[in-house]
Amino acid sequence: MGSDIEAARERSRAVWSAMAAGWEGCRNEMWEDTRPVGDWLLEKLDPQPGNTVLELAAGVGDTGLAAARLVEPSGRVIITDFVPEMVAAARRRASELGVTNAEFRVLDAERMDLATDSVDGVLCRWGYMLMIDPKAALVETRRVLRPGGRLTFSVWADPDHNPWASLVGRILIERGLMAPPDPNAPGIFALANPNLVSGLVTGSGFAEPEFAQVQTHRRFADFEAYWRYLTELAGGISPVLRGLSPEEQEAVRAQLSEAVAPFTVADGYDLPGLCLNAVTS
Repeated sequence: MGSDIEAARERSRAVWSAMAAGWEGCRNEMWEDTRPVGDWLLEKLDPQPGNTVLELAAGVGDTGLAAARLVEPSGRVIITDFVPEMVAAARRRASELGVTNAEFRVLDAERMDLATDSVDGVLCRWGYMLMIDPKAALVETRRVLRPGGRLTFSVWADPDHNPWASLVGRILIERGLMAPPDPNAPGIFALANPNLVSGLVTGSGFAEPEFAQVQTHRRFADFEAYWRYLTELAGGISPVLRGLSPEEQEAVRAQLSEAVAPFTVADGYDLPGLCLNAVTS
């Protein structure tokens, strides 16, 4: 069992390592498309000057870097990800934005090399749902969070409210090119059920979370831009699409082009999304 878990972690690390360059290249567009999620997390976290804020599964780090401005001048943020390439991208992003009160660490949220009661607040945008053991990560989060500190996090709501991600997955499953998701395995929609999330949170030592549904949009200039996103940046979907034969790729593209047509706007596509955000302490 232990070797299976470690193998799963390594597969996940390899996937997100491959995604890092694409995420860094599209960082501005991705932040603007999903900014309401980050703004909500920061508002509910309410970091104060002098606080230490930890960001888990930070990717390129935009949410944590926004928090860095709020804890100046004596506070700091610790921006972490378990993929070194993402941490390096976040460091470059901080330099680009002129943020100087951030430190960067390669860190596995399920096994944190941080002292107990060492941070005032924790942010996690779209991380817990992808972790092999989200309960372990939440227990660790509770351990490093000081008494009275807050955790704010976001996961994706159900597939029906997130066609930007679910359309292609349904096509791949229908065509027998991808297995249906295991409800007990990590994945983009693994924590879409608020009752499940609430149980994980309270079972890890936190108070009952406060939830909010936060709408987002993913905008693409044309179908090629959308396809490029799916094949280069879309986590577990990208390796599946890239592994298809040319004939299978063309068949999926044709079916997806029809499925995405209802979301056509004057300047391309506008696909809605919905996140389940939570705050607890």
